[in-house]
Amino acid sequence: MFDNLTLFVSTIAKGLLLTVEATLGGIVIATVLSVVAGLAMLSPSVVVRVVARTYVEIWRGTSEVVQLLWIYFVLPILTGFQLVPLWAGITVLGLNFGAYGAEIVRGAVQAVPREQYEGCVALSLSPAQRMRRVILPQAFADMIPPFNNLFIQLLKGSALLTIITVPEITYQAREVLLIRHTDQTVLIFVLVLLFYLALSIVITVGMRLLERKAAARLGRRPAERTAFFAKVGQGSGVA
Repeated sequence: MFDNLTLFVSTIAKGLLLTVEATLGGIVIATVLSVVAGLAMLSPSVVVRVVARTYVEIWRGTSEVVQLLWIYFVLPILTGFQLVPLWAGITVLGLNFGAYGAEIVRGAVQAVPREQYEGCVALSLSPAQRMRRVILPQAFADMIPPFNNLFIQLLKGSALLTIITVPEITYQAREVLLIRHTDQTVLIFVLVLLFYLALSIVITVGMRLLERKAAARLGRRPAERTAFFAKVGQGSGVA
């Protein structure tokens, strides 16, 4: 059963770099969009709130597979502009998970105790100064655990890029099955699971370190979160 183990590992590993690139690219775009859209949904401007909410609901409420097919196959027909497969995948991952992340940002900012806002007003801080110096640093520490889950989901979502022939991990595993006509399907996909598990652990370790650093800046332990995010963690399995 393990005669071709080395071959299978080396072949699947050829897609590791593309999986990492798609994940990191998606994380960067999703993080930026999460902050922008999340804060926009709290804007005093109705127009800004409507635009942000429209983005969130469209990308959160439609199929990720359909979004990928639209960006890669339909967009070139409508605009004449064709994205290379990897960048089409990164764009969809960023836009899709950015919509989910926007709700995390909005919830974290709203979960900051009201007393903090009142203290900012008492110190005559401008709205921008309140957000930058007081509100966001506290909200950031509470965002990290749910963003950890979001980034792991994004990593797993990168497997969808096999649909548009991006030779990432899942694509490479499928190619092994098709080309070699092997009957060791179980072994191949166990290896794929282990690759994704290893990458998930790397993300989790990195986010835990970031969480501890953010909590230390606030003078509290990582476990000391707001009541809002304590309930979120209980309901979603956030550790």
